Amino acid sequence: MPNYRRSRLAGGTYFFTVTLKDRSSRLLTENIESLRSAIKQTREKYPFKIDSWVVLPEHMHCIWTLPKNDGDYDLRLRRLKTLFTYQLKLSATIHPKQKVWQRGYWEHTIRDDEDFKAHVDYVHINPVKHGWVNRIIEWPYSTFHRYVQSGVYAPDWAGGYEIGLSIPVGE
Repeated sequence: MPNYRRSRLAGGTYFFTVTLKDRSSRLLTENIESLRSAIKQTREKYPFKIDSWVVLPEHMHCIWTLPKNDGDYDLRLRRLKTLFTYQLKLSATIHPKQKVWQRGYWEHTIRDDEDFKAHVDYVHINPVKHGWVNRIIEWPYSTFHRYVQSGVYAPDWAGGYEIGLSIPVGE
C-alpha cells in the first residue's frame, strides 16, 4: 500500500470521505444512533467542530475543524470507526470478526473560503447525486437542515436533480 503523506495542520479544516468495506451495505443509516453515539463519544474525548456532514448508507462525507493546537484527525477517525464497530458487535448487528470499514479514508485540507464552500456544497448534494432522494431537503442524515435553519441555503437549494446533469462542485 502506498505511503501517503497527509497534511496535518493544527487548527485546520478538513474534508473526509469514509467508506464501509461492503459498498452494498446500509449499516451507517440503519445504525444511525450508534454512529451518532460514536461521534459524540469521540468529540467528548477529542474535540472538533462539525462544519458539514452527510451520512449515506455505505459512506459518509464530513468537514471538520480541529482545535488550534491539534492536527490529529487520524486519531479521531480511528476512534469513531472503532466505537461504531464495537457498538455493532455488541448489539450482534455484525459478526465479531466482520470488517466494517474500508481501509483508510480520503482526506483533503480545505485551502480557503471558496474551497470550503465547494466542499460543503458537495457534502450536501451527495444524497441526490447518488440517487437516494430527488431533493436534498428529503435526506435526514445531513447538516443541510442546519444550514437551512441558519439561512445559508434555501430549502429548495439546488432544486430537483436529474441523472446526467453536472453539479457545480464536481467530484
